[in-house]
Amino acid sequence: MRLAAYAVVERQSRGRLIDEAASPTRSPYARDRDRILHSTAFRRLNYKTQVFIYHEGDHYRSRLTHSLEVAQIARSLARSLAVDEDLTEALALAHDLGHSPFGHAGERALDAALKDAGGFDHNAQSLRVVTALEKKYANFDGLNLTWETLEGLVKHNGPLDGASHPVPEPVLAYCAEQDLELTTFASVEAQVAALADDIAYNNHDMDDGYRAGCFTFDELAEVPIAGRLLAEVDAAYPGVQGPRRLYEVNRRLITAMINDAVADSCARLEALRPTSADAVRHAGHAVVGFSDSMHAELDELRAFLFTRVYRHERVVHIMGDAEGVIADLFSRCAEDVDALPAEWRDQAPAQGTREYARLIADFIAGMTDRYALAEHRRLFDATPDLR
Repeated sequence: MRLAAYAVVERQSRGRLIDEAASPTRSPYARDRDRILHSTAFRRLNYKTQVFIYHEGDHYRSRLTHSLEVAQIARSLARSLAVDEDLTEALALAHDLGHSPFGHAGERALDAALKDAGGFDHNAQSLRVVTALEKKYANFDGLNLTWETLEGLVKHNGPLDGASHPVPEPVLAYCAEQDLELTTFASVEAQVAALADDIAYNNHDMDDGYRAGCFTFDELAEVPIAGRLLAEVDAAYPGVQGPRRLYEVNRRLITAMINDAVADSCARLEALRPTSADAVRHAGHAVVGFSDSMHAELDELRAFLFTRVYRHERVVHIMGDAEGVIADLFSRCAEDVDALPAEWRDQAPAQGTREYARLIADFIAGMTDRYALAEHRRLFDATPDLR
């Protein structure tokens, strides 16, 4: 496929922190994607919560299946916008590698535990995973990904200029070694991966929420965009009910979101007329996104999901208990270095230091849900059932 002028071009890659010979069969970004797919952190996503705990049912999304859905949507968008599909897919697959167990509940618990040691941010943790915590290659820690993949991983949600939120310490620490140019926007490929994340989670959280009994079709129909699509489905398939009815809504919504994003992004790019990936980085605004009308309708859908799914009484209760599990684990490891496994204990800095707190966070953030619960049972007399 012929790439657009604004796409990232592999022959202009800024390379890897540690030089490696080029692959004779894969582009640098295909190689990044493959390293991410083969990483331990990627496999662990299979037992990390998206919204519902893994043991609540076999059909709910995990962080792994979420990442795969994001990657599929991202590739479709990248193809439509004529940008590098391998780089886009690598970013989609890597974007949640730093998530702690129990989703955002675990992230909140770790952020609170690290309040005096720089806090915890799952995007920054993803950077730590791919630059330091994966330990499988003989001559470097991490995955030694290209500059463009690391840049996109850090900046896929926009520049990190410290204006609205402090730049996470792990990001600043890495940039002291390799400058990722935090104050500019990321490539079109990174922006596409971020938008694909929005498309995926809005749709699959609606699907999972319905399967979990968090809302009814009558309640969903009160959301304008969902109500219109339900009417379309009912007109096309009179009498269809249950998961089939919802899936027909989902597939129409995904199509509508992708078509809107492609049309609006093409209009933005046509207005900007960038002649290089660097021109996109210095545009001063995102070039990939939804139209204002779609954005407004999705805000209403997100508000519905927040109230009916994310703040559902059962979900809130389980996630409250999950936060307690993570907080307990952090406190025990902070008080007793022997609570850490030997491979972590042997590399631990002095207790009470910021570095020791960060090591504990690295250890806990890498846990799956089930391993976190098993560790809690090992270290404590009582562990919540999370049901």
